[in-house]
Amino acid sequence: MIGKGKSISHTRASMSYGWNQEKDVEIVLKEFLHGDSPAEITKEFKMLQDQNYHCTKNTLSFVISPTIEDGKRLEAKELQAITKRFMHEMKLGERQAIAFVHQDKDHKHIHLYVNRIDFKGVAYNDSFIGKRSQLAAEKAAEHLGLTTVKQVQFEKELNLLEIRTEIKRRHDLTMKQFKPRSFDDYLKSMEANGVKVIPTINNQNKLQGFRFEFDGHNLKGSEVNRNMSLGNIGKQMSGIQGKSILEENSVSINLAGKVVDLMPSLALKVTKFILKKAIQKGMGY
Repeated sequence: MIGKGKSISHTRASMSYGWNQEKDVEIVLKEFLHGDSPAEITKEFKMLQDQNYHCTKNTLSFVISPTIEDGKRLEAKELQAITKRFMHEMKLGERQAIAFVHQDKDHKHIHLYVNRIDFKGVAYNDSFIGKRSQLAAEKAAEHLGLTTVKQVQFEKELNLLEIRTEIKRRHDLTMKQFKPRSFDDYLKSMEANGVKVIPTINNQNKLQGFRFEFDGHNLKGSEVNRNMSLGNIGKQMSGIQGKSILEENSVSINLAGKVVDLMPSLALKVTKFILKKAIQKGMGY
């Protein structure tokens, strides 16, 4: 669950935006208020806010977002419990507050508006309110047995590790199975093994690296594995690309039907490797 918060001065406009997005808005919390519209609630807020003319951003606006999976099973009673727990964690005490549910692309979330001015005319301290909102949402999620941001992040990292491992496995299989002899061969061979390799070409038409697209993920070579940089992939190949660079004194190659240039540093790296192998072979290593 994610929590976001800030202090605002445009209470009615902000409240109306979220409120009017819903045909039949579902109010899950209403504290010390009687109004049934953003205009009416703004007036009730203002009655207390007029007691503190020093405070201009006198309304607290929060968005509390459970995960999509949690949101699917949460009813009004549970959403009210989330809101109350969030307010408890934020130490908001007894204040005018209203919360309603907003459904956006199947992502259920709560809009919460709280009067920053309490019944004594004192303004709530909004220092670091963004960070505190996130921590309050974390604590509320833990207390109510909902998914926390940390859990979501852990699952994402675990899934990404599996994706990286699988791309590397298919890279190794491609090298062993197809033995590509050029970068162009490598792209075609990887595609045959289910991984789309996307060349990264700069404005000077120079090949800078590859990105790997697999199972909805798009990663740089260095993000997949340290051995999958452009230079290391070039060194893994049989050497035809490097030989052509040596023979033709050129750093241009054909790639996916297009002529592109190698970065000078990459061309040097590949040719050094080819020369080293040739010397080692000649000396009988």
